[in-house]
Amino acid sequence: MPEIRVLIVDDDPLVRTALAHFVSRDPDIDVIGQAEDGRQALEAIAHDRPDVVMMDVQMPEMNGIEATAAITQRWPDVRVVAVTTLDGSDTVLPMLSAGAAGYLLKDSSAESIVTGIREVHGGASSLSPRVASMLIRHVREASSGAQGAADLEPLTERETEVLDRLAAGMSNAEIAGALIVSEGTVKAHLGRIMAKWHLRDRVQILVTAARAGLIDFR
Repeated sequence: MPEIRVLIVDDDPLVRTALAHFVSRDPDIDVIGQAEDGRQALEAIAHDRPDVVMMDVQMPEMNGIEATAAITQRWPDVRVVAVTTLDGSDTVLPMLSAGAAGYLLKDSSAESIVTGIREVHGGASSLSPRVASMLIRHVREASSGAQGAADLEPLTERETEVLDRLAAGMSNAEIAGALIVSEGTVKAHLGRIMAKWHLRDRVQILVTAARAGLIDFR
């Protein structure tokens, strides 16, 4: 029985159909509905409560940024992952700030998008490599006068090891394998980092650590 209930939101019906086709081929994913704009998405979420919402950015009526902010506020347990052609900082940064747990590009492989859905459903974040590179570049350029490492509560040696591997793009399972610990232990370390730095998710950990000069994406 499918474990991940997904809602697809895109104003292009052909894109919705294509996404639904290859995403639903995964036995653990069930596409429970489709919406053509943010307003329809909110109505669908209120009625069906999906686990993950695949959200386009540019749509009529209510765009993806507005819809993501509303979803994050009303249903914090529903995870949003942007799936779009737009990879500029004027769309990536507002989407992530609105609460999106992931940002994937439509030219990603089907396997990458399915993996992204699994990652955000599991409480992780998922960024296309090009988006991650753009994000870290923007953070570096905008870091003048920003919070430095000295302003952050120090991490333990193990938390630092987890952070370094997170910056290298590893999933929780990969970090666990590299450090020879359980995935639960990795999640616990990430949770403590978020608590120490007063953050919401893995994307914010990366942005904060990069701004403080603690990591580079590799």
